[in-house]
Amino acid sequence: MVEVIRRPERPSGVRWRAIVAVGLRWGLPLLWVLWAGLAWWVEPRESTEAQLDRDLAAGRVVTYQRADGWADGAYWGSRPDPQPAARGWLHVWTVPSGQIRYAPVEPPDAESYPAEPDLSAHAVRDARLAAVAGPWQSGGDSAHRIAATAGLLSGALTVLWLGRLVGGAPPRAGTRWFWFWVGLLPVGVGVLAWTYRELWRPPSTAVGDRGSGWRGVGWLVLAGIGISLLVSVARIVFGTRAVPG
Repeated sequence: MVEVIRRPERPSGVRWRAIVAVGLRWGLPLLWVLWAGLAWWVEPRESTEAQLDRDLAAGRVVTYQRADGWADGAYWGSRPDPQPAARGWLHVWTVPSGQIRYAPVEPPDAESYPAEPDLSAHAVRDARLAAVAGPWQSGGDSAHRIAATAGLLSGALTVLWLGRLVGGAPPRAGTRWFWFWVGLLPVGVGVLAWTYRELWRPPSTAVGDRGSGWRGVGWLVLAGIGISLLVSVARIVFGTRAVPG
């Protein structure tokens, strides 16, 4: 009589955790690459009034907005939005390629009286823009659709990472608070660091001197400053077209 020896089956919970780990290991970097490509494309690029006039004459202005600067994003994946102002110092417009451009606007030499029509060059340009372009955040504009898609990708990336960090197994290379603060680093660098250290190259056992929450705050401050300096230098070296912002 031949006795058949069966290999013990892995519990369903263990298999499920393994599937989730593999999915996150590949899914988080893929989501980041997709987000980075779209976000780079629609990141506002500095331009000039002359370029605005050329785009306007060629019919390339899709939407526009006068603004007083940019709204501060709540987190690294926030969409860039101008702060509307009827007489703002900034012109922001989108073109059919899906890119966003902006240029500082020189203030008019003199203000017209309320009873008189404003015939300044700025008023004429605003009237031409209003006649050919739609308002900011137009639903059919490719730039806003791309920006919205990038925002959804960054949101999904953040939710998946945070869900795994809070609800998954305890991290090995740092505490949950350590990775929470590190995960807030600009452009998703912290999420990539967590993915690499905890999913791709995790230590075999929990590190004895794991990073604490305060150490994570320190990394957030120091690495955030370093990333900002690196981006500034890259913008000087490669130009604003390659490194917009």
